[in-house]
Amino acid sequence: MAVRFKICGINSETAMQAAIEARADFVGLMFYPPSPRYLGVADAARLAAMVPKGMQRVGVFVDAPENVIEETLDDVGLDILQLHGSESPEAVAAIRARFGLPVIRAVKLATPDDLAVAKAQEAVADMLLFDAKPPPEMTGALPGGNAISFDWRMLAGYRGAKPWMLSGGLTAANLAQAVAITGAEMVDVSSGVESRPGVKEPALIAAFAAAARAAGPAS
Repeated sequence: MAVRFKICGINSETAMQAAIEARADFVGLMFYPPSPRYLGVADAARLAAMVPKGMQRVGVFVDAPENVIEETLDDVGLDILQLHGSESPEAVAAIRARFGLPVIRAVKLATPDDLAVAKAQEAVADMLLFDAKPPPEMTGALPGGNAISFDWRMLAGYRGAKPWMLSGGLTAANLAQAVAITGAEMVDVSSGVESRPGVKEPALIAAFAAAARAAGPAS
């Protein structure tokens, strides 16, 4: 069974076209200004307009005030909101109720204890995204897209109440192993298809798509 996949942090027409040609299930547009993948509203609207029917447009926000989300949605067509900061379950519920869009909530993992956060968040989100928590000594770490992974064995046998997506340091080369260990049915990639932070490579996107189609959770 093919693994559904998201190409996140798309910030150019070339990258979006590559994701479209790769038949990505989701494409992520980043609205966190410190990120090298950040998009202004006008550029995001232009890229979102390229997305064909059936491909989900995900807007990624990090501890953004609700008015910022509202202003973005006024101009950019989005299908899903992804919250990738320190948003509380109460904040997630409020955003979901206010904007009427499905919400992906990122949960960052470093130790098995971090999985406890998932229980509270899955009660209010439509989907979880498991990402790697940056180590304390990592300088200049972003909320996501740091090209680091966590111990995938933490998710072996994981059965949550909501669908979930695997993220963090994935590439075409390690995707099959990650899926085999975790049983992930959906995956997310950003840095793993870049030549440098913020620059997506069409060939790497195509390779990741091929790896996702070849991978599948163990039965």
